Amino acid sequence: MVSEPYIKEFSYSQDGVNLIKSLQISDNEQNRYIRDYPTVYVINDEKKDKYDVYVGETNNIVQRTLQHLNADPKNRDDWDDLKKAKNPNMYVIAHDHFNKSLTLDVENRLMLYLGGSQCVDRIKNRRTNEQGEYYPVEEFDEIFEKIWRELNKRNHSLFPAMEEIRNEAIFKASPFHKLTAEQLQAKFTILNKIREILSDPNSEDEHLIMVTGDAGAGKTVLLSSLFYDLTQDDENRDVHLMVNHNEHETVYRTISKKLGISTSKVTKPTNFINNYSKYNRADVVLVDEAHLLWTQGRQGYRGSNQLRDLLERAKVVIAIFDENQILRNQQILTNDQIKNLKEKALNTGDLIELHNQLRMQANDSTINWIKNLIENQTIGNLPEDDSYKVKVFDTPQQLEDAIDYENDLDVDSDYKNGISRLVATYDWPYSSTGKDVYKVKIGNWELPWNYQIKDHPKIVNYKDLSWVEKPNTIKEVGSIYSVQGFDLNYVGVILGPSIKYRDGKIIFDKSVHFNKDVTNNRTMENGEKKNFGEELIKNEMNVLMTRGVHGLFIYAVDEALREKLKSSV
Repeated sequence: MVSEPYIKEFSYSQDGVNLIKSLQISDNEQNRYIRDYPTVYVINDEKKDKYDVYVGETNNIVQRTLQHLNADPKNRDDWDDLKKAKNPNMYVIAHDHFNKSLTLDVENRLMLYLGGSQCVDRIKNRRTNEQGEYYPVEEFDEIFEKIWRELNKRNHSLFPAMEEIRNEAIFKASPFHKLTAEQLQAKFTILNKIREILSDPNSEDEHLIMVTGDAGAGKTVLLSSLFYDLTQDDENRDVHLMVNHNEHETVYRTISKKLGISTSKVTKPTNFINNYSKYNRADVVLVDEAHLLWTQGRQGYRGSNQLRDLLERAKVVIAIFDENQILRNQQILTNDQIKNLKEKALNTGDLIELHNQLRMQANDSTINWIKNLIENQTIGNLPEDDSYKVKVFDTPQQLEDAIDYENDLDVDSDYKNGISRLVATYDWPYSSTGKDVYKVKIGNWELPWNYQIKDHPKIVNYKDLSWVEKPNTIKEVGSIYSVQGFDLNYVGVILGPSIKYRDGKIIFDKSVHFNKDVTNNRTMENGEKKNFGEELIKNEMNVLMTRGVHGLFIYAVDEALREKLKSSV
């Protein structure tokens, strides 16, 4: 069994250093580990219930603290601010198994969790310290959990319950997650390519690095890690992160603010395009959810292809792309256009493919069953899988009850495994304007669509929360626009009347769908009008059915589809 950590709190000052120096170590093991062995420390300054923090590790806590107090303020304003703060203090953490690699991993994990704390306003660290294999890496998770739970006892505002933090969207998109081997290889490849491209300041070539992968492949965390590293390596480098999605933009802006990165670096593509030109190019542009970029003019965008415009306005563009998540007519790329983009990137060594499934905690057979249902529109027998629940219900009320039950368990466990929510295909009317409450209605059952129930800011601070994170949304039904890119513990999917089962195949009936992008034609560049309704419904189904980490619950309005699904699971 792993032993308990040693944690002591000191004033972050010369007096605090003197107190550490005076620790008696002859007959006190805890003091010896704190003073003379490798430690991790958290310096924090509380301001109006918010904290600025710095996390570090050292082999000599006395010397490192003196360096922070006396030398660092001469070179960095943030260290000068900490030194002049009213009552800053420092938690020093030791453990009898600490070595250099383990303390670096603890430091990195503390940055990850503190970044997800709503009470932390700013993390003053400039770099991550990911570690590979070492001894005793197998003890790391247990050691860290003991450290965090002890810190939580001492200051639950600064160190909230781990389960509470894991549920935050900013935690899930944090650059401080330990990357998988596949993600690390992709990151190193991309960073090396960027350095190579930027080493030629006179180059006017367009450079596109495409990162592809299914929903849940870890694309967002990779992009967040790249953005953080690129903004820390060179302060003069002009780097921008953008996404055509309001809630994701909010998440990235919150992360940037916490890390001291100018929030102006996070923007919508149209805003960037309007402020840059081929004569005034940025160094690096990172695009999350690049499949949401406009491929024709709309609203404030006067161009005809946002990706093309970004390539003109940046020396290198990194685009996270999944053609199976294109959801709007104005985002359509033809199969030939997608093929050409990928082939061009492949020929220059700039196509990065992620294959791992990091969201759905299901075995390969279950994942393949879901993919086959969506991509091939056929329903086979579901293999046994003790790690992932798939259930089909006879009524929407049964589905709602099941999701309510799972969400009650989520609440009781402080969201240890996440949040459970209902979602549906866009088969019922909805508008974000007007006073009417738009609802999903099936027989005598009904629930409001997303964003219909008013927030209660006196109970919860809703400002920076996504739809998924708001407690009151358990009484709403989400859509692709509120859940795309987010995780759920259990997802309850209502497959509306546009998805049917006929003659041994799933079919898509665009005539009963309420999304105008599905029913309207798209005018192509050559003037031809084409309808992509079936592809868009298929992509919608893909997004909704791949949100659940631990389970997928389904109710199908079409009786034939419902019965076939029931007989298969």
